[in-house]
Amino acid sequence: MKKKLSIWLFFMIVFLIPISIYAVVNWYQETKGELPVLGKSQIKDGKEIEHTIADFNLTNQNAQQISLQQWQNKIVIADFFFTHCPSICPKMTANLKKVQAAFANDSSIHISSFTVDPERDSAAQLQHYGQQFSINTTNWDLVTGDKKELYKLARKSFLLVATDGDGGANDFIHSDKLVLIDKQQRIRGYYAGTEATDIQQLINDIKKLKNEN
Repeated sequence: MKKKLSIWLFFMIVFLIPISIYAVVNWYQETKGELPVLGKSQIKDGKEIEHTIADFNLTNQNAQQISLQQWQNKIVIADFFFTHCPSICPKMTANLKKVQAAFANDSSIHISSFTVDPERDSAAQLQHYGQQFSINTTNWDLVTGDKKELYKLARKSFLLVATDGDGGANDFIHSDKLVLIDKQQRIRGYYAGTEATDIQQLINDIKKLKNEN
C-alpha cells in the first residue's frame, strides 16, 4: 500500500504538478499579460506623449466618411491591401475573417482594411470585394480615399514601412502586417497576416487588451 502511495506521489510531483503550473502560466500569458505600447514617444511641454494613430478623413465601401470617431471605444485590427492583389491579400482577408469570427457579436472589435491602390479601389470596388469574399461589414470597414493621406497614414501613423515616399504616382506600399490598435489609438502589436501562428497570437492578444480595458 505504501509502495503504491509513493508511486502516486512521485507521479504527482514529476508530472501533474509541472503540467498544472505550465497550464496556469500559459493561460496567464495568453489572456492576462500586458502588451507593449509600440512607436516612439515624444516629449511635449516636459511630458512624454505616446505615439498614437493620427486622425484621418477617408471613405468606406458604403461611400460613408470615416475617421477616428468610428474607432471610439474600439479595439481595431488594421491592414493595408488592394483588391487586385493576387498574392497575399486574399489570404490576409481570409485570416481576418477568422479573427472576426473569434469575436462574433462583440461590438468592441473593429477591422479596418485600407487600400494602397485608391485609383482603382473606389468605394464601389471595395463593396464588390467585400461581397466577393463574403465579408461581414457590420464591424469591418474597407477604406479608400486620397493616396497621399493613405500613404502618410501607413508610414507615419501605423509605422508599417521605414521607406520614404510622397504617395505619388510611382510610390507603392505592400505589407503583410496586421496592426493591433487599442482603445487609446496606440499600436500594441504587429502580426504576419498570412501566418496561422500569428493569427492565433493576434486573437490571444485581443483577449489581453479586452482584459486590460
